[in-house]
Parts: sequence; structure tokens; C-alpha cells
Amino acid sequence: MKDLFWLGVVGALVALLFAYTQAKRVRSFSEGTPLMQKIAAAIRKGANAYLKRQYKTVAIIFIVIAAVLAVLAYVPWIDGEGLVNKFVPFAFLTGGFYSCMAGFVGMRIATTANARTANAANESLNRGLRVAISSGSVMGFTVVGLGILDVSVWFLVLEYGFGCDADTIANTMVMFGMGASCAALFARVGGGIFTKAADVGADLVGKVEAGIPEDDPRNPATIADNVGDNVGDVAGMGADLYESYVGSILATFAIGASAGYGWNGMFLPLAIAVVGVVCSLIGSFMIKTGEKASQRELLKSMRTGTYFAAALCAVLCVPLTWYVMHDVEGASWIGILVSIFCGLAAGCAIGYVTEYYTSDTYKPTQNLADATETGAATTIIGGISLGMISTAAPILIVGVAVIVSFLASGGTLTTASAEYEICFNNGLYGIGISAIGMLATLGITLATDAYGPVADNAGGIAEMSGLGEEVRERTDALDSLGNTTAATGKGFAIGSAALTALALLVSYVEVGEKALGGAMDLSVTNPAVLVGLFVGTMLVFIFGALTMSAVQKAAQHIVVEVRRQFREIAGIMEGETEPDYERCVDLCTSGALRAMVVPALLAVVVPIATGLVLGVEGVVGLLAGTTTCGFGMAVFMSNSGGAWDNAKKYIESGHHGGKGSECHKAGVIGDTVGDPFKDTSGPSLNILIKLCSTVSIVFSAVIANVHLF
Repeated sequence: MKDLFWLGVVGALVALLFAYTQAKRVRSFSEGTPLMQKIAAAIRKGANAYLKRQYKTVAIIFIVIAAVLAVLAYVPWIDGEGLVNKFVPFAFLTGGFYSCMAGFVGMRIATTANARTANAANESLNRGLRVAISSGSVMGFTVVGLGILDVSVWFLVLEYGFGCDADTIANTMVMFGMGASCAALFARVGGGIFTKAADVGADLVGKVEAGIPEDDPRNPATIADNVGDNVGDVAGMGADLYESYVGSILATFAIGASAGYGWNGMFLPLAIAVVGVVCSLIGSFMIKTGEKASQRELLKSMRTGTYFAAALCAVLCVPLTWYVMHDVEGASWIGILVSIFCGLAAGCAIGYVTEYYTSDTYKPTQNLADATETGAATTIIGGISLGMISTAAPILIVGVAVIVSFLASGGTLTTASAEYEICFNNGLYGIGISAIGMLATLGITLATDAYGPVADNAGGIAEMSGLGEEVRERTDALDSLGNTTAATGKGFAIGSAALTALALLVSYVEVGEKALGGAMDLSVTNPAVLVGLFVGTMLVFIFGALTMSAVQKAAQHIVVEVRRQFREIAGIMEGETEPDYERCVDLCTSGALRAMVVPALLAVVVPIATGLVLGVEGVVGLLAGTTTCGFGMAVFMSNSGGAWDNAKKYIESGHHGGKGSECHKAGVIGDTVGDPFKDTSGPSLNILIKLCSTVSIVFSAVIANVHLF
């Protein structure tokens, strides 16, 4: 079966070729009037400048970590044997490079498509939708293409270049997931701080204090706000989901090797990913809408594409799973197929639940808009309670998917069984495959997610360039849809992160037991495990606090700067003088880069420090704490923020007095509170829980040999 791994390269090239053709298609559209081109160029310049400075900062940190890994590669503490260990620092660097590349490509096409989407919306709603979704497809298929390419090339190099066995390849390839996770966390945290500092500052002074419309060219922070949509919601998100995608494949690689499935067990995750590329490609052509479409009809159009891709993937996985696994000793190909179905179904279900709680076509967000009748305080209370109750369904969905996948693929919950360990590994493989199933159609799921920031930018450009009211209505409709698809994408990413983190946790336990030379005591009565649980839970709250605080401090600088310009630069409010946009962009950039380092490094430092004090068993507790608490917290924050945003949009569409009303002001304040929830802290948490796991795996042997208790 190992001779078929070249199919991964073919699948990657198909994805990247489709991304290239979609990028050419986007560029074939007109960018509009000279003023629209000027605004788009300013956004593009700001986004490029930010990413350039961010990557310089990240490069320094990566060089330091790679140097540490290079030292450890020559010390017999890293799991695995022989020459392959010397590849660990290089694998780490390639994982980080491809993660950054995925985000960079997405950002470049988004800043190319924003004005083109606004100009296309000048012609029709469907044309604007097609341009935006095409740009999203570039991001989606670039992420899956680079992910499959990275995995395939490393496998082929290690197998055919150096003749490594399945166990060594699997355990070593997990290591470059650490590079992807590190890069993704910096991108998500830094980009999230930038975008929400600009957004909060622009809203508080522009809409609430000055009473001018959103994206009004008189607002000095409006260009920074549009830049932030790209560096946070596009570049950060692309790096984030690249890391989820690769992490799930690599974790299942390692579990498949441990379960004794050999090359077949390692090939199946890659094969499912390739099938998912084809299904996503077909599904992307099914997204279209009519000119007078409502939000419900727009959502139906998006769902048609994503659900069709998932259904087609499920059908194609039947012969694929039989072919790869039917003659593997100890494997139940039907049970593994059920696990794939569980992942696909869970992904769709989480997406629907997230849509229900965040879209203004359903009661929860409409009720939240009703709360604005009594002011901002009740709006904030309602949003927090909505986010809390919305955690129930995703947690139950993931829980059911885990149990069903575990049992269907051969696992048993009866520890007294003589073959418990074998059954346990079989069941864990099912959980890993379930995560692969959930992420199989990531190409189209991410396309609908990345579409959102493009539509948001298009609305801003339409407002700033003075396009007609009808155009703004179309871009507002696309933007509102984008808020829902972005929330759905975040829910999807968080759900897949929980399954991936569980698979990585299992990989860590196996590596840790091998390093210790025996089984560990993982009962909650073990003080090390119990304290580790508390530390893991604490880490989630500390990380959330640091990222929220960073947004608050950076936003304060923007508020002060916007007020200063309104006060000191004559003619701004009359539209006679252009504000100093670059000053706000620079403030957001410097604030984000300063603030992103500490929270991102926490995910690297805390697991190692915990292990050096509490040992391998304490780290298991920490990983369990971060996974369970982080999952719930991420869903809560993402859904609260999405609901606040769409409640504001619901009011702006003419309900409760419309724009400029007291209800609208309360909605803007709720949306402002929700901004760092949904675009900074919430989505960053799903990377935190996976990065903690990969760091723990890399340093497990060090921890096993050197710890206080």
C-alpha cells in the first residue's frame, strides 16, 4: 500500500491547480472605479506591511525553537531511532513555512478580490457572490493542497530516501505538526488583535460617538479595519485550518501505526483527504443564488455546496475504505467506514447548530436583537447566555462521534477484556479517522468561511467609494451571510480541533509510556494528573485573558487616535480633508506584534514547565484540561460574538428602528464586546489545545527523564 502514497502528490496538485484557476478567474473581473482601486491598494499595502513584520518576528522565534530541536535530535531523548530524528528540526520549519504560506496566499487573493466583489455587486447579487466565493475557494484549496503536499513529500522522503519503517515515520511526522501549530497560533493571535483593535476603535468613535456609518471614509480607522479583516480573518484563519488539517492526518498516522495497521492504516487518512479534494471541487460549483435572495436562501445556497460535497465524500469512501482496509488483520473496514460517516455527519451537524445560534434568520439572534430595546447591558447579558447554552449541542455531537467511532472500529469499554489494549488502539484509530472525515471536505468549508472577510471588505469599499444604496444593500446581504459562514467555519474548526486534540493526546500517552518504559497511572486520584487538570483549565483562562486584554489596550490607542484626528484635523467631518489612515494601521500593527508573543509562547512553555515539575502523567492531566475547557470556551466565545454581530446587522436591515436608533447603538456595543470573543480569543483556543499536545509529544522523552515529582 505504501506504493500508492504518490496519489497524495496528485491530489495536492489538483487542489493547487484549481486554486490557481480560481485566482485567475477572480483577477479577470474589473476592480471598478479609480477610487475603488485606490482604496483596495491601500488595504493591500497595509495587509502586506503587517504580514511582513509579523513573519520577521515569527522567524526569530522559529529559529530559536529549531535550534533547540536540533540539539535534541542528537540526544537519545526524542522518540524514534536512527537517522530520522535528525529531520525533526527541518520538519518543524517546513510545517511552519507551509502554514504561513497558506495564510499569505489567502490574504493576497482576498485583497485582490475585495474591490472586484464590490464592483460585481454593482451588477447583481449573484455575480458578487460568485467573485467572493471564488476567492474563498483559492484559500480553501490552497490550504488542503499544501497540507496534502507537505504530508506526502515528507513521507516519500523518509520512506524512499532513508528507508524508515512505519512506526518511525509516523512518530516523526507528528513533529512537523508543531511547526504548523506554532505558526498558526502567532497568525491567529496577532491577526486577531490587529483586526479587533481596529474594528472596536472604529465602531466606538465612528458609529457610537460621531454617529457616522460603518466604513465611512471620514473615519481614520476604516482602512485599518479593512486591513484587519484580511490579516486576521483570512491569513490567521488559513494558517489555523491548515494546522488542523495536517494535525488530524498526522495524529491518525501515528495511531494507525500503533494499532498495527501498518502502511494501510497510514494511507487511508491521506486517501480520504484526496477524495475530499475532488468532492469539494465539485460542490463549489453548486453555490449560486438569485438576485432577490433572502438570507435564508443565501444560506441554503452555501449549504447545498457543502452538504453535497460531504454526501459525495461519504459515497466514495465506501469502496475506498473496503479497498484499503478489508484485508488488514484485526481491522473492521465497515467499522472504520462508520467512523468516517460519524466525522462527516458531526461536521455538518456542528455547522448547522452554529448557524442556528448565530444567523439572524433564526430565533436566538432575533431574540438577542430584541434585547437591545432595553439597552446595551441586556444585550451583553443575552449574548453571553446565548453563547453558554450554545456549547451543549457541539459538545454532545463530538461526544457521540467519539463513542460511536471508538466502538464501531473495534474499541471496547470493558477494561477486563484480555485483548483490551488491542481493542483500545483499534478504537482510537476510529476516533482519528472520524476527525479526518470531519475535515475531508475542508476545501469547500474553508471557501465559504474565507468568503466572509472578502464580502465585508467589499461592503467597506462600496461605502467609501460612494456606490449606490442598492449596491450597499447587496454587499450588506453578502456580509451578513459571511458573518454566519465565518461563525460556522469557526465552529467546524473547533469541533475538529477537539477530535484532533484527543488523537494527539493518545499519541502523547503512547510516546510517554514508551519513554517511561511502562504504563502510567492516569486516574484522577493521581495528584499529578489532578493538578495537571487544574493547570490546563487555568491555561485556557489565562490565554483568553491575555488575548482579550491585548485587544482592549490596542483598541484604546485607536480610540484616542481617532478622537485626536477628529479634533485636530480640520475638515474631516465635512469630507473636505482625508484622515491619516496610515497612522491607525501602524498603531494596530505595532500593538498586535507586541502583544501576540506572550500568549503564543504560553502554549510552548507551560506544557514543558508542567512536565518538568509533575512529570509525564501531569502533562496528560494538563492536556485533558486544556482540551475539555478550551473546547467549551471556544464555542461559547465564537457563538456569542457571531450572534452579537448578526443581531446588529438584523437591526441595520430595518428592524427595531434601523441604523442610528438607540437599539442600533446598543447592538453596536454588543458587537464591539463580541469582536475579540469571536475573532481573537475564541478561534485561537482551538490552536492552543493542539499546540500543547504537539509540544508535549516532542518533549515527552525529556520530561520522562527530567522532572521534579
